[in-house]
Amino acid sequence: MAQGKYDDLSQLIIDNVGGRENIKSVAHCITRLRLKLKDTGKANTEVIEKAPGVIKVMDTNGQYQIVLGNKVEDVYDSFLKVSGLSGAGEVAVDDEGDDTEKKNVASVLIDLISGIFAPSLGMLCAAGIMKGILALVVFLIPTFASDGAYKMLYTVADGFFYFLPVILGYTAAKKFKMSEFTGMAIGIALVYPTMVALTGGDVLGSVNLGVAGTFSWYTTFLGLPVIMPAAGYTSSVIPIVLMVFFASKVESWCKSWMPASLKMFFVPLLTCTIAVVAGYLVIGPIATLLTNLLQSLFVGIISIPYVGNALLGLIVGSFWMVLVIFGFHWSLVPLVIVNISTLGYDFILPCMLGHSFALGAVVFAMYLKNKDENFRELALPAMISAFFFGVTEPAIYGVALPDKKAFINACIASGIAGLFIGLMHADVFMMGGLGVFNWLCFIDSSNVLGAGINYMIIAIIASLGAAVIGFALEIVSYKPEKKLA
Repeated sequence: MAQGKYDDLSQLIIDNVGGRENIKSVAHCITRLRLKLKDTGKANTEVIEKAPGVIKVMDTNGQYQIVLGNKVEDVYDSFLKVSGLSGAGEVAVDDEGDDTEKKNVASVLIDLISGIFAPSLGMLCAAGIMKGILALVVFLIPTFASDGAYKMLYTVADGFFYFLPVILGYTAAKKFKMSEFTGMAIGIALVYPTMVALTGGDVLGSVNLGVAGTFSWYTTFLGLPVIMPAAGYTSSVIPIVLMVFFASKVESWCKSWMPASLKMFFVPLLTCTIAVVAGYLVIGPIATLLTNLLQSLFVGIISIPYVGNALLGLIVGSFWMVLVIFGFHWSLVPLVIVNISTLGYDFILPCMLGHSFALGAVVFAMYLKNKDENFRELALPAMISAFFFGVTEPAIYGVALPDKKAFINACIASGIAGLFIGLMHADVFMMGGLGVFNWLCFIDSSNVLGAGINYMIIAIIASLGAAVIGFALEIVSYKPEKKLA
């Protein structure tokens, strides 16, 4: 068998985690090779971290995680070949880990959110990029909006978001350890055309709960009002997650008493029926109430006279990379999706725009001043990954965080960019790619706020400003000779 590019690295990792017999499973995410070891005490972390191509090693959440950056898939393939193990493929950025490991409430919540949303993140960003590209083309060539090509491509751009409850029904079911197809069926019931069309009919009744919103119903179920949001549950997030969680309990209960000969058909029948009825009558309205209250909280922050938007931008921009390190940034993703699906725009996500540009520029300054070849080999791809694609883990863990001051400089530059975004009240109108592709998200293609491409221009200025500030801070303060001494 021919020697592969990463076979030596794979063999080194195997030898220093206690051998093949000490590995329970192997998988990977976007930047990390993730191993579950029988005994982590046998792992020689110091040797692995010094290996060429390894950025950092983290023993967390029941996993031995080796941060490799963009080459992780190639190393993963090589690792499977060299070890002879069967892999689990690509997994969410925060896998379930060891069920016996004690976790606090925050850890459980972040693990839950990331486990549900992370598997779909790639396609979510891809759909957002397509939507941004189409928005830009229509802005430049308005007649393209009536062309058949636009309509076909828009199915790629918007279809995923429209049927998001079906996708989340699958990932949530997997996370809650129930039948994935039952989870998808519940999601399909939420976006079924007949139910969606109800909201375009006559309102039978409504109740106004102030900041919690107005709740209306368009039909009844055995005399009980079926309360639904004005746009139905298409593109919704919280309702499907709560419904699948409830369904997982119903499924478990059904399995506990139902005869084996009936389980195949009647467990999904009862689970899906009970979950959908309870979802439309109770869970959906409660989820909508929670969503409205969360929106009111953030709207209240940005409504503080003179400083609201700026304060939010400064806080989110300054601490986004800190949130990334601990995984807390995942807690904001559902709120962003909710804002876009209900308001048509979001004011949280724009605030983190500058972090990847600031970090990429900081790493580039370090690259220019540091002549150590091993460092430069690590820094250059980390800079490109952060600046152009918004994948920041290699730059954070491998370059900026070990230096500490570099990480602080990047946070300062990112915070200033967030402050500027907040002051200019620039919003995003879709979720899309990161890095330079994030600029497309600022195009107001549906004329929600009448912004056109104005917010995109603000975003470009903020991004370049973050890069200039980050580069200037680091080029002045970085002393590579101290690191090489």
